[in-house]
Order: sequence, then structure tokens, then C-alpha cells
Amino acid sequence: MAACGGNSETKVPGIDPANLDTSIAPSADFYEYATAGWQRSHPLKPEFSRYGSFDVLRENNEIRIRDLFATMEKSAATAGSVEQKIGDLYRMGMDSVRLNSEKLTPLRQDLSAIEVSTFDTRGRSALLGQIHRAVSNPFFGPFVDADMMESNTNMVYLYQAGLGMGNRDYYLDAENEAIREAYKKYIATIFSLAGYADPAPAVEAVMEIETRIAEASLSNIELRDPYNSYNKVTVESLKTDYPAIDWDVYFETLKIGGITELNLAHPKVMRVANEVLAGDRAKLNYYLAFNILNEAAAYLDDEMHRASFEFFGRTMSGQEQPRPRWKRALGMPNSILGEAVGEMYVAKYFPPESKERMLKIVGDLQTALGQHIENLEWMSAETKAKALEKLGTFIVKIGYPDKWKDYSTLEIDPALSYWQNLKRAWAWQNDDRMAEAGKPVDKSKWHMSPQTVNAYYNPSSNEICFPAAILQPPFFNPDADDAVNYGAIGVVIGHEMTHGFDDQGRQFDKQGNLNDWWTEADAEAFTKRADVLVEQFNAIEVQPGLQADGRFTLGENIADQGGLRVAYTALQNSLGGTTPAPIDGFSVDQRFYLAYAQLWAQNIRPEEEARLTKIDEHSLGKWRVDGALRNIDSFYRAFDISDGAMFLPVEERVVIW
Repeated sequence: MAACGGNSETKVPGIDPANLDTSIAPSADFYEYATAGWQRSHPLKPEFSRYGSFDVLRENNEIRIRDLFATMEKSAATAGSVEQKIGDLYRMGMDSVRLNSEKLTPLRQDLSAIEVSTFDTRGRSALLGQIHRAVSNPFFGPFVDADMMESNTNMVYLYQAGLGMGNRDYYLDAENEAIREAYKKYIATIFSLAGYADPAPAVEAVMEIETRIAEASLSNIELRDPYNSYNKVTVESLKTDYPAIDWDVYFETLKIGGITELNLAHPKVMRVANEVLAGDRAKLNYYLAFNILNEAAAYLDDEMHRASFEFFGRTMSGQEQPRPRWKRALGMPNSILGEAVGEMYVAKYFPPESKERMLKIVGDLQTALGQHIENLEWMSAETKAKALEKLGTFIVKIGYPDKWKDYSTLEIDPALSYWQNLKRAWAWQNDDRMAEAGKPVDKSKWHMSPQTVNAYYNPSSNEICFPAAILQPPFFNPDADDAVNYGAIGVVIGHEMTHGFDDQGRQFDKQGNLNDWWTEADAEAFTKRADVLVEQFNAIEVQPGLQADGRFTLGENIADQGGLRVAYTALQNSLGGTTPAPIDGFSVDQRFYLAYAQLWAQNIRPEEEARLTKIDEHSLGKWRVDGALRNIDSFYRAFDISDGAMFLPVEERVVIW
């Protein structure tokens, strides 16, 4: 697997002592002990609001992908080939001269379509469908996914959306007043740049409508319960209950045909949409125009991009300067033609035999998780048997898909503007997804590209996926000992497996259906333990006056703890009772926990800390280490911890998986 590291001659140490700060006792703050040296040697760059191990890999991947693009440039691309599409999209994103000369000209057709629409029910429905198909999601977002109750069939979902700031709390909570004021300034700025003489009515309309949507939207915690987002209705009832939309026209515009039912996930938001669509036309026009302007701002001239960055980058995340243009330009072909880029990526950086190495590690982790399930003292034999069945039916995806996506019908035309090509590509992606409505689920489909530094568990297909890009140091290191690899990629694998049994995943059965397969007593025992973990994380003060949200982050916290415990067991199984000699003065167990901590090494700005605490279901990096380890007995033994801030009395510790 040396090729995964990019340079087979450069060995990466499993544990680099320079990453530690041994002046800090492990019992006082293990995260700082294990990562403070890394933090000092990796200061925040101005373009980042957070910079950690994941970001280092993502930056390395961007350089790799840019090199792949440069290689393509050396030969003339055939018209219609993926090389032509990738190259033209990248060049258009890089062409600042053209973007600055065109200014908002590429948007004129979109904005005029709003103004000239007849705005009868048929007209506004077609307009809404056009925006949903190719631009953004005002009011609600349509998508196609497996039916949560019948996981072998795809269905259409209509999901709450329409908030420019993304999260309902920004509109409703008193402590976010300063952010709301900055948001109003941003709205006014982009309307002014678009030529609106008086942006004040637009600001008022957008804030009024988005606040109404926020009030009707489910909270992050409510969204964690999948039953809160499952509401299957017939298309006929949709027509009766929400007549402000001509649903036949809307579905035709979205290229959805032949469906008789769908999941109206969040009816309260749809009621707001129905009222606003049938209400004041001027306010609706402003809201729809803002959705277009806001989505397009990052892909237009420098003034529009600067306005977008000042709010979303600087105000909300604390970034000091935008990402370089080449990174922004690279991001579009990398996402739109993700598997085409991925095919090039794995050909150079991920040899096929690497899959076999990873499949063995995954098998080791499955065995270890099975051992944990069998030994749970709080779960009945009946539920254990079903849990083991579910574990045994996991679909495992490693590196890259067996079949690559076909992009032959996607057209990229450099004679058109960058924005027009992006719209065309997004419409193509929409049509591709919507064509799956009502059809059997393709369980070989990947939901991440191979060059993505991440991993996932999908409850509807009961699958775990580990793209090629995450299988490199510090996650997987072919030059490191087993303790380091089990503490890093092993924990990541165990984490994703445990998601199948967290507060959300446990509600899906082995077929991926939303189905209560637990005994009542076992469900109560699980909830009792999960609530302890919730309270532990609720007690964390992220910043003065800002607490972590243990309920919102519960699934990830369960998966972190489960991943650690399961990977540790897999490591012990692999050692077969032997005790390898220490390396660099650290025992096997110590290296396991140091490797895990160093995955989450990072520097982060206060604004980003606050933003992620509000919107991210993952705990912050520091607490993914210190919060999780305080419940794990073998961690205490590894570092001989019996007191200090890291110490949690045995009776207060909780074990779930």
C-alpha cells in the first residue's frame, strides 16, 4: 500500500514524537498531550477556519488532482470526453478576466424569468421547478433515495430547506442577533451588486420568509429521529393540501414521472411554502431572486465572490481570506464529475490490491464487534441474535466502485458562461437522480467519490464505505506498526460499523428498513446508557457561555466510543496474547491511543468552533478524544491514570457497544 502515500520512498512515522507535548500530563488533558506539538507546527492558514489532519490530506489531494488535470492538459481532449468536460470546467473557473468582464450578465436570464413570469399557479410552479432542478432549494428540497420503510425501492423525498444561513437557530436564537445583522448586510450587498436600486424591501422579504421557514423547521435534535422525517403521502393528497403549486407542472419540470406517492418529510415547512407562494408576489420574487443570487455569488465576478466570502467565510467561520482560485475552480469538476476524476485518481494513487488489505482489516473489525455484541451484559439473547445478523449482512465498499459512472450525456460548452455550465451540470445531476424514482435501489452505487477524505455508513443499504483517499497516513500507514493502524483506520472502520447501532442506525434492520427489531427492555437499556453519554457531553463548555450539545452529537459520540473499543479488541486479537516491545518508549496500548488522538489534531478559530457546535453532529476534535476516552478502561491502564481532569470514576463511565 506504499503507493497510497504518494511517494513510496518517503516513510511516515507511525507516531511522531514532535507532535506531542510531554510537558502536559496525559491525565490532565490527553488531547493537548498528544497533539499540541502538531498544533504548533501547523498554524492556521488565512484561508482556513479549521486546519487539522483531515485538512492536510484534503490539501494533498487537491495538489494530486491539480497534477492530474495538468497531465490532461498536455494532450488535446476529444470533444465530449470526460477530459474535455473536466478541463473546460476547470479553465472557466480559473478565468478571472472573463468572469470579471461578464459580471452579472450570466444571471440576467434567471432573474428576468422571475420578473416576467405570469405567476399564475402554473407559471410559478414551473419557475420553482426550474430553480430546484438547476440552482438551489427555496422552501424545500426534492431528492430521491431509498424508501426508509421499503429499502429496495427508491422514492421521492421533499425535505425542509430554503434557509440561506442553513440552520434554523440562526434565525430564532437571541444570541445570534449579530449574525442576523451581518446576514442582512450581505443580502443588501448582493442585491445592490445585481442592480437593485433599493435593496431594503428585498432584505425585509428574505428575512421574513426565511424566518417563517425556520419557525416551521425541525431542530437538529428532532431530525435525528428518522420517524420525524417519514410521512408518506399520495400525490393526489399533495395536490389537495398544497394547491399553490401545480404539482403536475412541478414534477414535469423536475423530470419526475409516473409516481403516485412520495415522502413529504416536513409538512409544516410545506404549509409555509404554500402560503408564501400564494401570497405577496413582490416578496416571493425577492426570495426567489435571492436564492439565485446567493447560489451564484461564489461563481461570478470578484465583487460577488467577495460579498459571499465576507459573510459565509469571515463572519460565520472566521476565515481571514478566501481559498485560492485554483482550489475553488478545481472543486467544481471534482464534484460534478466526481467518479471520472476518481477513476483517474485511483489509477495513479490506489492500486487494486489495496482493497484486499483493507477488506481483511474490515473483517477483523467485524469479528471484534461481534464479540462485543455477544458479551453485552445489558442486551437480551433475542436482540443480540438480530444485531449479529445485521452485522453479518454489512455491505463493505473499499477504495472505489466496481462500475464507474457514465457522464457521456453531460454537456459542457465553453462558449457558454461558467454559471450557465454549472446550471447545466446541476440539472444533469438532478435528472440523473430523479430518473431513479420508483425504481429498485442500486446498492452498488457509491455516495462518495474515491478521492473524498471521509467514510460513511448508510442505514438504508446497511453499508460501510471507505474511499481510497482516506486510506493514507495518518489514517492508514503501511510503514507503521499494527497498534498505530488499528488506533487510526481501525477506529474509523469501527466507528462506521457502530453507526449501524447508534441512536439512529439501530432503528434500521438488516435489510435497511426502518423497523423496531429490539425488545422493549433492550431499547430501554440502550437509551439509559445513551442518556449518560448525552449528559457527559452536555457538561462540556466549548467557549464561555457555549455548551456542547450531547443529544445532537449522540450518534457520533456513540460511534467514536464504539470504534475505539472495537478496534482495541481487534488489535488484541491480532496480537494473539503477545506483547510487542515498546517503540520510541511507548507501549502497544499507548501507541494505539496516541494514533487515535492524532487523527483529530487541529487548530480552529472561535467563530468556527461556535458554528460547528450549532450545525455539526460531530463533537469538536478535542472532545472526540478527551470526551470519548474518559469512558474506556484500557485507556486508563495504558497511561496509568488514576486522577486528574481526564479521570472519570468507574461508576460514572458508560459502555454501550
